[in-house]
Amino acid sequence: MNQKLLYKIHVIGRVQGVGFRWSAATEARSRGITGYVKNLSDGSVYIEAEGSKEQLNDFAEWCRNGPRFGFVEAVNVETCPPVNYSDFLIGH
Repeated sequence: MNQKLLYKIHVIGRVQGVGFRWSAATEARSRGITGYVKNLSDGSVYIEAEGSKEQLNDFAEWCRNGPRFGFVEAVNVETCPPVNYSDFLIGH
């Protein structure tokens, strides 16, 4: 069994108003990842994603491109101990 990890992902760029949160939630759920995504007041997006290292690396790679109408300038990833989220939610 793969060990569960938590990635705290900060996505910087034109990532608000382009469907990034909805797309990230769809991508995370399709990979079996739990956690949440929310917009930050500085125009960036913050994600806490929980899953296996392989799932999370794949998801972080998706975050580097984002949805079709977004533009990602940078993605910062911090690895942390899991907190056992049960779903993937979209925050405000």
